[in-house]
Amino acid sequence: MNEKQLHSLSPLGDSAILINFGNAIDETINKRVLALFELLKQSAIKGVRDIVPAYCSLVIHYDPLIKKVTNNITAFEFYSQQINHLLNSENQLTIKSSRSVKVPVCYSTKYALDITNIATERKIPVDEIIQLHCAGKYRVYMIGFLPGFAYMGEVDERIAMPRLSQPRLRIEAGSVGIADKQTGIYPVASPGGWQIIGKTPLSIFNKDAEDPIFFQPGDEVQFYSITEDEFENY
Repeated sequence: MNEKQLHSLSPLGDSAILINFGNAIDETINKRVLALFELLKQSAIKGVRDIVPAYCSLVIHYDPLIKKVTNNITAFEFYSQQINHLLNSENQLTIKSSRSVKVPVCYSTKYALDITNIATERKIPVDEIIQLHCAGKYRVYMIGFLPGFAYMGEVDERIAMPRLSQPRLRIEAGSVGIADKQTGIYPVASPGGWQIIGKTPLSIFNKDAEDPIFFQPGDEVQFYSITEDEFENY
């Protein structure tokens, strides 16, 4: 996939650069972001401290005091040159194949704090909400907000819901929510404003594990319904 396409570069403070490919939840754009993410990791540009992909942009954090390789230009100019060289060269950005991930969810009202309200608001039965949520295949566009929180999309417009007007002070780890056309799972207990429609028994974030984060950007996720008994004995 050759990336001779429009992009913009802008500084973020004095130690980061933003590469922006658009402003939308779009699978094609996100694939470009993740492909560039992989190429930048492979390129190992001197002074790069971290690379953070998002929906349609990518941030490179770098050492602002790097001098030996910049040839008397600013760090921002140096990294802009490096990025543009990668994007405008004949490098082929390799898109990694998606992992398919199945996620069990209990949609019982015991865990689905907002599913009844959604049914009322959307004028559809709870069973149909569950069916629609399980029918979709959701791309993990980015990880953020909380450690391991995967922003996935897009949900069927019939169950798309805005965030709560008043966020809850505590949402349990494993809670599955909807915010606009996104769906996601709270990896740890935290405040939050997503509309909760169920809960998974999976551990989404484990700080003691070798790989603490369950999801990866680019994963393809499908939910399936389990009973309360199956949840408790998972």
